[in-house]
Amino acid sequence: MKAVAVMTGGAPVAPNVELVDLPMPEPAAGDLRVRTEASALNHLDLWIGMGIPGVDRPWPRVTGSDGAGVVDAVGSGVDEAWIGRRVIMNAARDVGAPASPGTRPAGENFELVGEHVAGAMAEYFLVPATNVVDIGDTDPVRAAAFGLTHLTAWRMLTTRAAAHPGDWILIPGIGGGVALAALGLARHLGCSTVVTSRSAAKLEQAMSHGATAAVLDEGEDWSRAVRKATDGRGVDVCIDSVGAAVHPACIRSMARGGRFVTCGCTSGPAATTDLARVFWNQLAILGSTMGDMSEFREVVGLLVDERLTPVIDEVHTPATAGEAYAALEAGRQFGKLVLDWRGFDSSDR
Repeated sequence: MKAVAVMTGGAPVAPNVELVDLPMPEPAAGDLRVRTEASALNHLDLWIGMGIPGVDRPWPRVTGSDGAGVVDAVGSGVDEAWIGRRVIMNAARDVGAPASPGTRPAGENFELVGEHVAGAMAEYFLVPATNVVDIGDTDPVRAAAFGLTHLTAWRMLTTRAAAHPGDWILIPGIGGGVALAALGLARHLGCSTVVTSRSAAKLEQAMSHGATAAVLDEGEDWSRAVRKATDGRGVDVCIDSVGAAVHPACIRSMARGGRFVTCGCTSGPAATTDLARVFWNQLAILGSTMGDMSEFREVVGLLVDERLTPVIDEVHTPATAGEAYAALEAGRQFGKLVLDWRGFDSSDR
């Protein structure tokens, strides 16, 4: 089969992306093999391409933690009724923790399809049967653009932050996948939103997608502008994946009892916080990582029922995958970058 692979680690990643021939994967016990119709990039693809620590896989690496397609084979122990069904995968596999006498379970321990094992940037990918949802005739491009970011944002907003209708939600760095997923989900939940960006154009686009207020990040503390947008009260929830560069402004933007939820740190992990503000205003600082299958089924239901749709920036072919990686690396995108594999034929090879 053909696959889009990162040939070796290092930055920039895009020049190391190639279309290569790899052996056809065979499903192991409990697995499905999916003929890929669409796959989508996440910032995680860049981290892996740069050689993310702790990933013990040889080069080249096939990334891709978002994929949708049609099941064409199953491993032992899997119902053959899956064959021919269009599915979307939840790349987050809870592999648990080794049990030891006298110790309590350590809770969720996720591994990712596309990070720890080969992902959906290929004509075929493998995924546990327990990690897919049948999506019927849903457009696979929309599905691939939806999965991981909306699962992540759903857990952040509902499971972790317990957002309610009427809450004010702050979303810094609008334009990325999780941020835009959070914007759409916040609107669905009946919340008001303040978005920030260093790009005035992205702020304008966010307003067209339903943001309540927009604040231009010019490298200074923008928390007063956020408070002004909320009539001085501050926000109830902050959904952040930017990290160190915006953390102080986020904390200063919070209302009493506010919940700051982080799922990533693209600008760096070493954030300086304000503990006096945290305890005086009784703020909660919460971490969040992806989500389980119960959460996945719930949020994918919004896609299948057409109550929510992802924002897509560009749709590429496998032959132009390097351009998609370059756009993500430069931060030019507003929405998801998707590879459509359905028209892939010998002329692309």
